[in-house]
Amino acid sequence: AARWDRERQLLVDSNPGEMFSAMPIIHFIPKANYVPPPELYHAPTYKTSTRAGMLSTTGISTNYVIAVFLPSDHPPDFWVLKGVALL
Repeated sequence: AARWDRERQLLVDSNPGEMFSAMPIIHFIPKANYVPPPELYHAPTYKTSTRAGMLSTTGISTNYVIAVFLPSDHPPDFWVLKGVALL
C-alpha cells in the first residue's frame, strides 16, 4: 500500500494498518509525444478494486483506465512489487 505525501508531493509508503489512501484531484494536461522520466512510477488506474475485466481486442483489461506518472522516493520496481494502483 502507498499514500500521497501532500507536503513533499510524492508517493510514499502507507501508514501502518492503512489499506487505502485518498489522492488529491489530478488535472491532466495532454502533451504530444510525452516521454515520462524513467524514475516516475507508472501507477495503473482501474475502474474497480477487483482489477478484473474482459480483455478487449487490444489485449488490455476493460477495467484498466490509464497510467498516472507519479514521483516517489523509491524506484518504480518497489511499487510494482507492492501492487500499488489507483482506483
